[in-house]
Amino acid sequence: MNLKVKKLKENAKLPTHGHSGDAGIDFYATEDVLFKAGAQARVPTGIAIEIPEGCGGFIWDKSSISFGHGLKVMGGVIDSGYRGEIVMSLINLSNQDFVLKEGHKVAQMIIQKFENCDILEVEELSSGTERGEGREGSTGHK
Repeated sequence: MNLKVKKLKENAKLPTHGHSGDAGIDFYATEDVLFKAGAQARVPTGIAIEIPEGCGGFIWDKSSISFGHGLKVMGGVIDSGYRGEIVMSLINLSNQDFVLKEGHKVAQMIIQKFENCDILEVEELSSGTERGEGREGSTGHK
């Protein structure tokens, strides 16, 4: 699969795979962004992409800034029809301010195929599954 990428800003870095075989494509910040403790901020990447039809781009945390600095991705589904700038939204779950520097990896995207489905309203759903209506703790582990 080829992923078409367009730089929207002069200082934008093309997304990269960290290692051969990595699932995620790393995206980079085009400016310094201050994340106040407990606050959310958006990080521009200066990149637009063309996701193939029948696929979606799913945004995930980078472990280094998630584990190391408490930044967590908010939202994160990019549809194939979107052609605007990829802007990452993250929240700082730590109790310390953090500055994400221009050029730093901010988040990663995984391109995945998906099944499109028709939505059908019904009076009843099939029953008799082992789980049934059991929610959290349904396996006996809390």
